[in-house]
Amino acid sequence: MNALSLQVVDDASLPDYPIGREVRMAGHFFTMWDHVRWLNSTMYRKATPEAQCHFMNLCFMAQTQRPVGTLPADDGELAHMLRLHPDRWMELRKMDFGPLRHWQKCMCDGEIRLFHPVVLEVALDALGRREAREASNAEKAITMRLVRMREQLAKLGVNKGVLADDVLIERMDQWLADHHKGQRRIPAYQRVIEHAASQGWFNMGR
Repeated sequence: MNALSLQVVDDASLPDYPIGREVRMAGHFFTMWDHVRWLNSTMYRKATPEAQCHFMNLCFMAQTQRPVGTLPADDGELAHMLRLHPDRWMELRKMDFGPLRHWQKCMCDGEIRLFHPVVLEVALDALGRREAREASNAEKAITMRLVRMREQLAKLGVNKGVLADDVLIERMDQWLADHHKGQRRIPAYQRVIEHAASQGWFNMGR
C-alpha cells in the first residue's frame, strides 16, 4: 500500500524537517538527478509511466517550495500542482507504486508537510555546494582586499617589513572593516596607518 495511506498520525511523532523556511535557494535552477540510482529503483521498474512522470515532477516541484525539498500535505493542492482531476489523483495515490511512494510526513515550523529522503538529500547537497561556493568567494574577496591594501600602503610609504606581516595586515584590515564603510580610498588607508601607529602596532610587529 502507498506509504501515505490515510491514517491518524500523532504530530509529536513526526520528524522535524532539517531545513528552515528562511533558507532561500535563489538561483537554484539545476537539480542533481542520479540516473543510475533512478533506473535501478523499484519505482522505475514497477510504477506506471504516468505515476513515474508525476513522481519526478513532484521531486522537482519540491525544490521550489518552502521549506525547499517539501510538498504540501494536502491532496487538493498536490492535484492542482500536477494539473490532475482530484479523482484521478486519488486513484494514482492509492497505487502501491504511486507518485507519493516513500514521501513521508514531517513538521516544518508547526506545519505538517511531506518530504522524501532522496529529495532531501539532493536539497542538502545543493545547500552544501552553495555554502562552499560562497565561502570560497568570500575567501577570494578577502585575499584580493588584502592584496589591494598592501599595494595602497606601499604607495603611502609603509615599509616592506610591515607589508610582509600577515597578522598586522589582517589586524589593519579588520579595523577598516569595523570603522570604515564603503569603498576604501587613500584617506581610509591613511586613517588605519595613523591608528596603527597610535596603538603601537608597528612597534609590536603585529
